[in-house]
Amino acid sequence: MFELIFLILVGFLFLIFGWRIWKNEQITLIHSYHYKKVSEEDKKSYTEEFGKSLTLIGIGIILTAAVNFITKTAYGWILFALFFITGLLKIYKIQKEYNKGVF
Repeated sequence: MFELIFLILVGFLFLIFGWRIWKNEQITLIHSYHYKKVSEEDKKSYTEEFGKSLTLIGIGIILTAAVNFITKTAYGWILFALFFITGLLKIYKIQKEYNKGVF
């Protein structure tokens, strides 16, 4: 039960931060090192893509909790790996594209 609650809370944190970066364009929620070379005209698309990636990771964490709790197995961790790796790869691509390769 602790795992379920913990993962849901962490997942919602990722969702909240991802949503605020994506929809509210709150680039300051990202460490300045990661966006200091992003041009002003690219900030909207940068925050949109970055926020979507964090949201994807958050969804993966919540699905992990749900699958593990419902099935009483660890199959949810497969979902976690898929969503987390996909989200990280997207963030890497975004950083490479918009921030001149600084990760």
